[in-house]
Amino acid sequence: MSNNNIVIREIQPEDDQQIAKVIREVLIEFGVPKVGTAYEDKALDCMTKTYDTPKSKYFVIDHNGKIIGGAGISQLDNYEGNVCELQKMYFLPEARGTGLGAKMMAVCLEQAKQFGFEHCYLETLPYMKAATKLYARVGFQSLDKPMGYTGHYSCNVWMIKKL
Repeated sequence: MSNNNIVIREIQPEDDQQIAKVIREVLIEFGVPKVGTAYEDKALDCMTKTYDTPKSKYFVIDHNGKIIGGAGISQLDNYEGNVCELQKMYFLPEARGTGLGAKMMAVCLEQAKQFGFEHCYLETLPYMKAATKLYARVGFQSLDKPMGYTGHYSCNVWMIKKL
């Protein structure tokens, strides 16, 4: 797939249904548990509203009107400190291996800096190897235990990056 006609932009209400479908499809593809992960998040069906809060933003990858991925930044839940969380970063197969992950990561981390966060935290699963490699490549480091409480107790890889 060429990067022509691909735009990374803020989510709009008309994107909600598409991005929820993308995220659930990717989670099913990877065999992720449906409990204790983003799969069961109520936020998936109303992403525009969920990210319409201070210091929170969600971006989608739009390819000619079709949403093929997304990622967001928001304050880390249940944590005292100036730490955001990289949230719900999932791409359909056609968006993988194209450099869009690195571009999306750059957009999200720049937004986190603009919001004034000092660190960015994320949670993932060990078998999401390509994503974990990308996170390490941009400076995320592994943690021994989770920070805050996101409700994603099935995710057992925790990483953080100083912004």
